[in-house]
Amino acid sequence: MSIKAGVGLAEGDDSYAIGANAAQDAVDNLGDSDPNAVIVFASVRYDQAKMLAGVRSVSKNALLVGCSTAGEITTDGPAKRHSVAVMALKTDGINWYAGVGENIAEGARVAGARAAEAVATQAPGKKLDAFIMLPDVLVGNGADIVRGVLDTLGPHFPVVGGAAGDDFEFKKTFQYLNDIVYSGAVIGLGLQGSFKMGIGVKHGWIPVGAPKKVTKSNGAVLHELDGKPAIRIYEDYFGAERAKELKTEALAKLAITYPLGMQVEGSDELLIRDPITVDENGSITCAAEIPEGSEIRLMIGSREEAVKVAKQAAKHAMRELGVATPKAVIIFNCIARSKLFGERRGDEINAIQEVVGKSTPLIGFYTYGEQAPLGGEVRNIDKCNPAFHNETVVICVLGD
Repeated sequence: MSIKAGVGLAEGDDSYAIGANAAQDAVDNLGDSDPNAVIVFASVRYDQAKMLAGVRSVSKNALLVGCSTAGEITTDGPAKRHSVAVMALKTDGINWYAGVGENIAEGARVAGARAAEAVATQAPGKKLDAFIMLPDVLVGNGADIVRGVLDTLGPHFPVVGGAAGDDFEFKKTFQYLNDIVYSGAVIGLGLQGSFKMGIGVKHGWIPVGAPKKVTKSNGAVLHELDGKPAIRIYEDYFGAERAKELKTEALAKLAITYPLGMQVEGSDELLIRDPITVDENGSITCAAEIPEGSEIRLMIGSREEAVKVAKQAAKHAMRELGVATPKAVIIFNCIARSKLFGERRGDEINAIQEVVGKSTPLIGFYTYGEQAPLGGEVRNIDKCNPAFHNETVVICVLGD
């Protein structure tokens, strides 16, 4: 059994040519013109259908999955401009299956279940060994999409992935399956066979201020903390005048480095929840739900801590991999971390590569949410509890 991977990156103005060039570089670096699977991460700057057609002109009949992003990452680090990143995979002993769950807006949990079912039904005996998901969370509850996947695959099934982005616009994201561009959907990629997988999950955000109790919430809408409008947690920290801006601009942009943290069992860090918008009553809509009765904290980012925990996450992924050799790395990294680092965003990727190997083929993107087991647990399956994360770096390493 062997895993080979090649990565390509291209940028420019011609959507078709950029897709074809990125795919050709990936195939050339793979050293095999007939890959089993292709992963595509792309900027929404490009015409999505034309870009995908360009990739397919090179990848031909290889199984293709991917999504739009808020920034692309490859072995050379974070892309400096809008680009298309492609990973081509050639694997002996691994079977790949893909499917889609549409209409997340009409039922996020149902869409997650449909994606998982579409993938699982293709595998002999419906037996999969791992599941990678690429959802749209602008139109539905990301945590419910994960629950839907687990409804089909089982509560402790190894699930990892990242939510599609749109270059920090928060308007519309896209998902890819073979020749088709979707929006409002979740793409699933199933792996079956003889391989090893390690996952690392860390965020490094630091709690500030006193904890607040969620006294009223409804799904992803946080209404009251300690009996007061939820927005007060930001007003108390920023001051009332600054907090007024949160109601006139996207909270997701202004509070990107000040998320909310929630204590959950099975994680040594608070589970991060991204604030997205706030209404006239001071209710905050988050990227996923915060249940009533939860205790939450305001969190603040630190570049130094973020680099440190990224390295820790990579080390955990390598420990989970065991004695296997890393052959391909997929990173799902929140857009908040890109904003935190700014021009130094490569520091975090360098820290990860110091652990997984500088030359190990790597692809990733900046996300609107991440999916992974709490603590990155995959070896002890009874403790593998996939969840929806925000502002977190998730590192998936495949090895043999």
